[in-house]
Amino acid sequence: MSERYIGLLSGTSMDAIDAVLVRIGEDGCTVDATRSHPIAPETLSGMRRLVEHPEDAGLEILGELDVALGREFGAAVLELLGDSGIAAEDVRAIGSHGQTVMHSPRLDNPFTMQIGDPNVIAAMSGIATVADFRRKDLALGGQGAPLVPAFHKAVFGSPDEHRAVLNLGGIANLTLLQPDGGIAGFDTGPGNTLMDAWTRRHQGLPYDEHGSWAASAPLNDGLLQELLSHEYFDRPLPKSTGIEEFNLLWLQGILDGLAKPVAPESVQATLCELTAISVANSLTAACPASGRLFLCGGGAHNQALVQRLGAHLETWRIEPTDALGIGADWVEAAAFAWLAHRRLEGLPGNVPAVTGASRETVLGAIYPA
Repeated sequence: MSERYIGLLSGTSMDAIDAVLVRIGEDGCTVDATRSHPIAPETLSGMRRLVEHPEDAGLEILGELDVALGREFGAAVLELLGDSGIAAEDVRAIGSHGQTVMHSPRLDNPFTMQIGDPNVIAAMSGIATVADFRRKDLALGGQGAPLVPAFHKAVFGSPDEHRAVLNLGGIANLTLLQPDGGIAGFDTGPGNTLMDAWTRRHQGLPYDEHGSWAASAPLNDGLLQELLSHEYFDRPLPKSTGIEEFNLLWLQGILDGLAKPVAPESVQATLCELTAISVANSLTAACPASGRLFLCGGGAHNQALVQRLGAHLETWRIEPTDALGIGADWVEAAAFAWLAHRRLEGLPGNVPAVTGASRETVLGAIYPA
């Protein structure tokens, strides 16, 4: 017997809220309906200011955005239910990741913070909501991220071949699935976040559609080498990162230190290559064997980026997760629906080998309808 869940995600790219309706049962996880909910411009601009300039945000701003985004998540749920014709009482729970505004697992008092008040989501939808998935793993000495490898293993693993799942969100994260059931996972570095931010600054667009701007110019090797010198790329596992480390302020500091200015389009081409080569280096170091690499997240639609990945990973067959039954745009949201199911069943949701936590644990807090 299967049960319905809803998964909600607003990723590092902050382009929209992804909402999925899934059925979870003995035969796995099936996506029945999806909805992309654009975030209201006022709320979106507030979120970007909060993330990019946290020093300017007071408690009042943080509190208001928490509620405003909770209302956006709630609206996404109501739209999804309306589209699918499913009643709220037929959905067991919502799993909401929220919007990460800061992720700092390396401090003396490590913390991660997501906004999007789950009380508001539960009240608007009439559905019990599970949220706050990351902090229990942190409390047990882990990174609190990435959390989706457990889901990847459950729905994408194969006893017949090496598989890897690459989520190209704002930050890129990689899951390695061995035929013997072994699993590894970590953030490789920037995914779309730098490319998106640079495109907003110079093109006034939310992202570089299909990577066409990046493909229009040559990369700058000097800039690329400076970007690759970030210590994160040599940091040992387990590791995770965020826009606290990879952001326009960091990029501009490097650009200002170069002997010659670099044209904006060449910067974009170089940022595309940075994502591709950091992913490729991570994958070949962790799994020298060939296999199949499945892409998900918004970056899966960036043709320039996918082409550069192929150039660096010639022995890997690269394709979207659609080939495994879940569309590339919906994998992450489906993962949090699955984590909500794990929470309600009292089952662990983390993988200590991935996050570095001292043990497996049940993740998330339940907010009744």
